[in-house]
Amino acid sequence: MKEKSKIIWFEPIVFLFFGVLHLHRIWALIDRSSYSDYWLSLMENRGWFYFVLMGIMSFLCVAGIVIFIRDKGRNYWWRWFYIFGGGYVIFDLFAILVGLEIWESLLYKMFDVTSRYWNILWGAFIGLGLISFVIGILITKKLLIRK
Repeated sequence: MKEKSKIIWFEPIVFLFFGVLHLHRIWALIDRSSYSDYWLSLMENRGWFYFVLMGIMSFLCVAGIVIFIRDKGRNYWWRWFYIFGGGYVIFDLFAILVGLEIWESLLYKMFDVTSRYWNILWGAFIGLGLISFVIGILITKKLLIRK
């Protein structure tokens, strides 16, 4: 069996960042209207914060995918998230950027505060955030132990 590749210093950052990004969605369960208004406004107005956030997300996803491809056959289990999660995020950001009509329609439905699926949808994202954050902590521990 091949030896695992070296853990890169920013790998825990990827998971901790996306963990916090998704965990903040607890706000959606506390105050639907302000959460929805904030994010829809951010997407529609596309100010500096929007582009900084999208740039960070894009960079982290592309870097993760590059690591996965570079270390093919020697990857840790969590690097599969770079391919599937990162691939999804890149597609999502691209669809938003080019104004893909079907994607835009889906986003507006996601932010519909009257939806009976609101808590399930945002609860699932919060769950993903918790998983991501925990993975980030586990990778950090593994990285510190290896040094």
